[in-house]
Amino acid sequence: MKIAVLSGKGGTGKTTVSTSLFKVLDNAQYVDCDVEEPNGYIFLKPDITKSIPVKVEVPDFDRELCDGCGDCARACRFHALALIRKKVLTFSEICHHCGVCKLVCPQGAIIYTKRAVGVIETDVDGRFAQGRLNIGEPIAVPVIRELKKHLRVDRDVILDCSPGASCMVVATIEGCDYCILVTEPTPFGLHRP
Repeated sequence: MKIAVLSGKGGTGKTTVSTSLFKVLDNAQYVDCDVEEPNGYIFLKPDITKSIPVKVEVPDFDRELCDGCGDCARACRFHALALIRKKVLTFSEICHHCGVCKLVCPQGAIIYTKRAVGVIETDVDGRFAQGRLNIGEPIAVPVIRELKKHLRVDRDVILDCSPGASCMVVATIEGCDYCILVTEPTPFGLHRP
């Protein structure tokens, strides 16, 4: 069973609930998916034994083949490519790694290089796992996707989500059986739209 613990804002007690739930379950795995600020380790004090880099593919160009047509830059809906004086510039930090640039390139000039965006850290028996996004990286979903590859199928899994309702939260709760919503004990926390 996969249980995600989430809330609409930070500071409501998601980590307290998720680490407590992990502690009371006999056969569980705790996964900290708040990759921008993982803090479950503060409560659980795991012995981190493994650190695996998370890398994403970003476009690069074979300058011999690229004729500067700009098809790739026009197709990129994230504006990670720009055509300036028949040369394509890559803004790798905002690339979403979708691959559309390579699909539309008529010259076959696009090649991919790997760039590290974070790490996955686990303990010796795999009961604790966390993702950690590199400082300055704007896109966390690749780290969460890689982290979810380390979910145990032989245990109940508690996923500690990041706050809010962003792409990171959606990537975390995808495939979960249950979600526990944590809110603050105020009239605002009880508000239902």
